[in-house]
Amino acid sequence: MSLQQQDFVSFFNEIKNKVSIAQQKAILAVNAELVNLYWEIGNGILQNQTNEGWGSKIIDSLSNELRSNFPLMKGFSVRNLKYMRQFASVYTDKQFVQEVLAQMSWYNNLTLMQKVKDEEVRKWYIAKSIENGWSQSVLVHQIESNLYERSETKKL
Repeated sequence: MSLQQQDFVSFFNEIKNKVSIAQQKAILAVNAELVNLYWEIGNGILQNQTNEGWGSKIIDSLSNELRSNFPLMKGFSVRNLKYMRQFASVYTDKQFVQEVLAQMSWYNNLTLMQKVKDEEVRKWYIAKSIENGWSQSVLVHQIESNLYERSETKKL
């Protein structure tokens, strides 16, 4: 391979690496916005149900309106809106959601919320999930295999 070809290959690999990094950053930014949006929606539902006396049927109406107004966007099913409400009720600290939970996928957040009821244990799994970049399936495996109970470093 000539020096010119080597230079091109080196340049191409450098560009390819930059594109990959940019893609990863974009995915993380979109995920963070989505988690924050879902918390905001869930918190709004909670506030209106508490302060305005809205019943559970409001979620059905909200789902219909959101899906009608944003037909290309997924995530506005009645079931997911209920998850959003639960998410906001479990994690009342918006700053914690923005700074910590937004680093994980929505599905990882749901998994932890549903499978780990103890707050201290859930925070341990949150930290480990972020530290290790666990996918949802890996997170489920770690929870179901009782990694927390088997760990020597249970405290953060």
